[in-house]
Parts: sequence; structure tokens; C-alpha cells
Amino acid sequence: MTSQSIASQTAEAFADKVFKAALGTMETFNLYLGDRLGWLDALAEAPATAGELAERTNTQPRYAIEWLEMMAVYGNLIVLDDGAGNRLQRRYALPPGAAEALTGHQSLNYQGALPQMLAAVGGQLDKLLEAYRSGGGVSWADLGDNARDSQAALNRPWFESALAPALAEVPAIDSVLRTSGARMADIGCGAGWSTIALARAYPSATVLGVDVDEPSIQAAKANAEEAGLADRVRFAVAEGRALGELGPFDAAFAFECVHDMPRPVEVLAAFHDAVRPEGLVVIMDEAVADDFTAPGDPVEQAMYGYSTLICLPDGLSSTPSEGTGTVMRQSVLTNYATRAGFASVEVLPIEDFAFFRFYRLWHERPGTTQ
Repeated sequence: MTSQSIASQTAEAFADKVFKAALGTMETFNLYLGDRLGWLDALAEAPATAGELAERTNTQPRYAIEWLEMMAVYGNLIVLDDGAGNRLQRRYALPPGAAEALTGHQSLNYQGALPQMLAAVGGQLDKLLEAYRSGGGVSWADLGDNARDSQAALNRPWFESALAPALAEVPAIDSVLRTSGARMADIGCGAGWSTIALARAYPSATVLGVDVDEPSIQAAKANAEEAGLADRVRFAVAEGRALGELGPFDAAFAFECVHDMPRPVEVLAAFHDAVRPEGLVVIMDEAVADDFTAPGDPVEQAMYGYSTLICLPDGLSSTPSEGTGTVMRQSVLTNYATRAGFASVEVLPIEDFAFFRFYRLWHERPGTTQ
């Protein structure tokens, strides 16, 4: 769709667009209910009537009736048996594709935790209104456990199954990480799944995960303990700009977090000083377009949605702030890296890794004698 075609749309067409958006919102919140109540997991295990579903999950049959009918009307469930017109006895099944996308926590198609993120935003709409009117922001801490759990769950399958192969595809990266006794830092580690993935992929390395969010670090420690990697993985509550006090390092990573940082130049400068010149600084962030174009594709639309509701308010909740937002284009990252002392930024040849792009920040331009 072009700007001209948008301009020529009728009021009826725009009204239909808003109505369809509202349908999607209602579906999203009902998926949230199904996830948090355990209904989706229960249906993934076996078909159920409303009564059976309520009994399995210790919930109320009347609500289960309405939710099951709603999910079937939206095309998310299959009706196996109409129950001879008895709503309580009507039997529903979750199709295999839906079960994988909504409950397959290790699948790269998993999206079941996405409604949690939007639920986190829904609970803070009044604070967002105030921030938009008067300045300030809404922090990650304000968004709470729904946001933490959602981001961790959505990124986990990619880190667990795709990160090691992606890094191994780039020999210049893999060779540094395989150096015996390599020390790595993972800044903005969240629940630690990226940190754990690095430690698993490079068994001779030690990895330090750092995040400003105390609950996330506690979760990361528990996850590393359960993975049997507590001997090679450490976690600390600290800002990225404190990296120099924790180094030196052979490699430092920042997975999907630089755009959230209020002072990214300070953090990247800490990377520059804490990582040895021949080492690695790798940034993974959103794979947005190089330039603003309207209308945009679904990736741009999603990233602006995240930005207006989550990332920009989080970034502006601390002052001073660059106010980057989710849509951090390559030119913006290059500007930050240059101001932090790096010579150049390279896009790494890692493709089809969710909605992310990988960058390497060079102390010296490639090929320059150090």
C-alpha cells in the first residue's frame, strides 16, 4: 500500500481497519488468559470439554465455556463434538500448529508469551499517558513480571537452538570465542538464556552476565544452576558502563538491549575499554530498515509498536537519555559506536535469526595494523 492509496481510502475502510485491530486486541488478551490459566497447555495435552478443562486447571466452567467458544470462533480451536447442543459437553481440540506456536516453548515458532508483553503494557496505560504529556517514562521495572517473563520466553528458543550455529557460521567470530580460557561478557542478559547459550557453545570459556534488573539476575542464576553451568557462568547486577571494572574480556555481547539504554554511548565506551583490541564486541539488535519509509512492512510496524509502548518509555525513564527507541537503525548505532571510540561497524553475515541483525564493532578498521 502506498501513501496515495492510503489517502484515497474511505472513512468506511479506515473504520474497518480499526475494527479489525480491535478484534486482534481482544484475541491477544484472550490468548493471555488461556496461557496464564493453563488452558492452552491443557488443550495441547488432550482435547477437552469446558467441564474437563475447568477441572484440569482448577478454574470455573462458565468462564471456560465462553473462552472456548471465543477461541473456536476466532479459528484457534477445532470443535470435535458439538455435545448435542450442550455447551458444557462440547469438545474442543488445539490443532498441532497452534499448539506449537502457543505452547511449544522450545520451538522457533513459539509466540505464546507475546500476549504477556502486551498485558504488561495494558496495566501501565495511565502511566504512559502521563509520560507522553509531561515527559519521563515507564521503566522496565514498572512493567513487571509479565514483561520480564515474556521477553525471556520469546528469546529463549532462539538463544538455545540458533545462537551457537549462527556464531559458528562466522569463522572470525568463532575462532576468538574458541580461544582456551576466553572471558566473555553478556550485557543486558535478562534471564540469562543468551549467557547460558554462550557457555554451552564454548565450554572452555567463562561468561559473565550483567543486567540492571535484580529479578532478572535472580532468574538467570537459577537457570544457570539448573543447566549445570554455575561453575562457568556468573551474574551480576550492574550497569553496562561498569564493564571496565569487571574486565578485561576477550568478547562482549549485547543482545537486544542497546536500543533500550538511556546512555548507550557510555556503555559502548565501556565495551571499547574493557575488551582487548583484538577481541570481539558484538551487538544484536532489531533488523529494522536503513531508512524511514511510510507505510512500512510488518517488521517496521511491530518495532514502532514496541517502541511507542515499551522501549522508548523505558529509555526515557532515566535521565539524561538518548531516547533511542526500538527502531535503532544502523546509522544510529554507527553514530553511537563512533562516539564511543570504535573505528567502524560491520553487519555480520547472520541471517534469519528472528527479527534481529548482528553487528561487530571494530576497535580498528579491518585490515588496519594494530
